[in-house]
Amino acid sequence: QVQLVESGGGLVQPGGSLRLSCTISGSVFIDIYAFDWYRQPPGKQRELVAGITGGGSTNYADSVKGRFIISRQNAKVYLQMNNLKPEDTAVYYCHILAKTTDYGPPGDYWGQGTQVTVSS
Repeated sequence: QVQLVESGGGLVQPGGSLRLSCTISGSVFIDIYAFDWYRQPPGKQRELVAGITGGGSTNYADSVKGRFIISRQNAKVYLQMNNLKPEDTAVYYCHILAKTTDYGPPGDYWGQGTQVTVSS
């Protein structure tokens, strides 16, 4: 029932910008502890790109600091990506750590991913 859907990926030239969106739906979340963006470059492991806590604290991978901004508005999570580089090419995934009940532990939820390709 929980659904995370990413959008906004595509092909962009080096130095360009994209904004990814993640729409969270399908379940009542009692609390969401963290909203994250991960990415998986071709042939590599998935890595954390940016995260924002329920309290609004943010963190970024060193490789994207100063270029990417994560934000949240209600049931949407955004990743503004500026000055994109070829090494940013990856499938980007939305992730949340959340509780859907007031008695259970939090769980991990993932989107299906959206492709970002940075190439001239």
